[in-house]
Amino acid sequence: MSRHAHLRTFLVVGALTFSALGACAATPAASAATLPSASIYHLSTPLTDQNGKQFTLQDRRGRPMLVSMFYTSCQFVCPLLVDTLRETEAKLTPAERERLSILMVSFDPEHDTVGVLKATAEQRGLDSAHWVLARTDAGNVRKLAAVLGVQYRALANGEFNHTTSLILIDSAGRIVGRTARMGDADPSFVKQVKATLQSDPQ
Repeated sequence: MSRHAHLRTFLVVGALTFSALGACAATPAASAATLPSASIYHLSTPLTDQNGKQFTLQDRRGRPMLVSMFYTSCQFVCPLLVDTLRETEAKLTPAERERLSILMVSFDPEHDTVGVLKATAEQRGLDSAHWVLARTDAGNVRKLAAVLGVQYRALANGEFNHTTSLILIDSAGRIVGRTARMGDADPSFVKQVKATLQSDPQ
């Protein structure tokens, strides 16, 4: 099975499992029917952004998105992750950047409050029109990480071991690309982002 096919299978199984456990809130039948089976938007994770605004994943529906997971007290890998997202964004045209959103969700809801997320966004000069730093409760962090294929583990010292990747989501919530390359933009991934922006409806 190809890696892409494996990811589709993983997402379908994950979405069905969460639904069976009652983890996903019921959505209107018409809305759910229009979502692909592999869409991450089947997961009704409640999120709060750096400005205190509450939203769900499905509220991001309608345009492509880069998603990653991080925590603000991380001293090396997570700042590098932000830099890599910025480098990737810089490879796009202004029109492409306008159509792409970036979502980063914290592993550490205990410490990453709305105030901490807002301070981090301001310190890094992240444009809130395109960059959303978000938090949710620990249980939903686990569910979201599972659907995204991100592994993490809390350590006794308050830090986290975690996989680091940029994940490309299309406008319907399907994972269509990912890269683990950090430090500079991955050319192959940039091509995937551009192709997704071009093929998705305006």
